[in-house]
Amino acid sequence: MEGENVSFPNMFVLLDFSDHPGMEMPLFGVVFISYILTLVGNSSIILLTLVDPRLQTPMYFFLDYLSVLDLCVTTTIVPQLLVNLWETKKMIAYWSCIRQAYLFHWTGCTERALLAVIAFDHYVAICRPLQYTFIMHPQICVQLAAAAWSSGLANSLLQATLTLQPHRRGHHSLDHFFCEVPVLIKLACEDTTANDLSLARGAIPFVLVTPFLVLVSYTFIARAVLKLPSAEGRRKAFSTCSSHVTVVIMYYGPAIYMYLQPPANSTQAKSFFYCVITPLLNPFIYTLRNKDVKRALKRILQSQGGIKSQRV
Repeated sequence: MEGENVSFPNMFVLLDFSDHPGMEMPLFGVVFISYILTLVGNSSIILLTLVDPRLQTPMYFFLDYLSVLDLCVTTTIVPQLLVNLWETKKMIAYWSCIRQAYLFHWTGCTERALLAVIAFDHYVAICRPLQYTFIMHPQICVQLAAAAWSSGLANSLLQATLTLQPHRRGHHSLDHFFCEVPVLIKLACEDTTANDLSLARGAIPFVLVTPFLVLVSYTFIARAVLKLPSAEGRRKAFSTCSSHVTVVIMYYGPAIYMYLQPPANSTQAKSFFYCVITPLLNPFIYTLRNKDVKRALKRILQSQGGIKSQRV
């Protein structure tokens, strides 16, 4: 059995933070609190937009999907991370590992596409306000969201499936805290040039094209806003875009910095940021900097308080 060509092991070993055992318990506490806050924050945004008719607009429609993506990433990766931080045996079942690889790749690609769609929505709202209701018709919004999800799914199915093809002769240890496509490729005991090329080509629409579209959209937005005659109009326009711009900078900024670092130093830090930190911060950025969301939350809390007082 020692020389058997094992492509489909029963278990994988996640080495994650085993080099720093003293950090595991404090990190468990931080990740656990972040996990609870992420679930509460993103679920609250989804519930608010479903309950309050004032938030049922294209912008909040896409924000709903962004929250769904954050919940998908969090519930796919973080529970297993918590288990491995708590236990000494850092194992993950084969099918759980494959599920993580598919879902993380899918959600990552979809989120990049969705950020570009939200930037386009802001461009239409500010640069084409008279045509906004026609261009951002509910049916068009559904089609844009479906395009983001389906493009991410197609790339995930292609890349993750190709990653499973090479043989792994007894290589079952991942120097990572979850199963990510590039890390799984490194386990192969044969030439993976084709996999690396496919991964690089598949990343072009999501790593290069989508941030370029975001940049173009905000270039036109900035030009339109600076031409507005009143300071109040400029302030409102910038306020409309500020939350999304913050999320975009937070999403692409660390990625650019980490990709400039040596791969061994940046892989886990980059993945930890996108699996734990980004899903935690997104709902707070959109709520703390958004008056509509804060008003909706206040109305719901007041209505709940009125119902309780009537019961008493």
